[in-house]
Amino acid sequence: MSQYMVEIQLPAVMSEEFTARIPAQRKKINEMMEQGKLMSYALSDDYSRLWCVVRAESEFEVMTLVSEFPLIDYMDPKISKLMFNNVVALRLPMFSLN
Repeated sequence: MSQYMVEIQLPAVMSEEFTARIPAQRKKINEMMEQGKLMSYALSDDYSRLWCVVRAESEFEVMTLVSEFPLIDYMDPKISKLMFNNVVALRLPMFSLN
């Protein structure tokens, strides 16, 4: 299974319809993260771009997954296959027996 970076341009002006879909978008993102399909999801400080790392077999599978986003009608995704994606894993601190 490969990983893909999806860079998404968001609209400059967010309509009421757009903002009304945000809760559904967050819910879908959380579901995909729990399923292991989505590895990360980040929003730029100015709300103009989203980045997400997706685990998939092909670019077609990535587009299929992204097409499930409730905000897809407002998105312009660009997909890049990654050679690697290093991340710091969350873990419990090491215990000392001293």
